[in-house]
Amino acid sequence: MLKYLLPFALLSALLILLGIGLTLNPREVPSPLIGKPAPSFELPRLDDPSQTLSDRIFQGRVTLFNVWASWCVACRQEHPWLLELARRGEVAIVGLNYKDDRNAALAVLEQAGNPYQDNAFDADGKVAIDWGVYGVPETFVIDKHGVIRYKHIGVLTPEDWEQKLAPLVRYLEKQP
Repeated sequence: MLKYLLPFALLSALLILLGIGLTLNPREVPSPLIGKPAPSFELPRLDDPSQTLSDRIFQGRVTLFNVWASWCVACRQEHPWLLELARRGEVAIVGLNYKDDRNAALAVLEQAGNPYQDNAFDADGKVAIDWGVYGVPETFVIDKHGVIRYKHIGVLTPEDWEQKLAPLVRYLEKQP
C-alpha cells in the first residue's frame, strides 16, 4: 500500500508546485540588487566615444535606467512610450545600449527620436551582466542616492508606468 501512496504523494506535490509556478508573472523576477547601490561602471557615451558616462550620473536625481538595443524588437515597441515620458519631463531617462553596433543604435535614435538624456555604450555587455540583465529591454528605477529601487523586465507600457513606476518615482522625488 505504501509503495502506491508515496508516488501519488510525490506527483501531487509536483503538480501543486507546477500550479503555483504557472500563476507567477515572469516579468516580476526579484532582483538581488533592489535596495543596493547601483553597480559602478564607466563606459563610453553612445553618441561620443571620446567621453564617458559613469554611475555618478544617478546622483541627485531619480532616474530610469533603460537597457536597450537596436536589434531588439521589444525595445522598438516601448520606444514611443519612452519618447512620451521624455517629452513630459516626469523623470530623467538614461540609456544603456547593450551588445549593439554603435552606428545601428545611433540610426535608430535619429530615425525614431531620442528619449535619453544620456546613453552609455556597453558593446560587450559586461556592465549589463553586473546589473543582472539577461535580456532587453529592462528598466531600473534609481533613486537620488544611486540606489536601485525597482527593476522592470520587458516592454515598459503606459499601464506599467501609471500603476507601478510613476507612484514610486513621485515618492522618491519627495525624499531628501
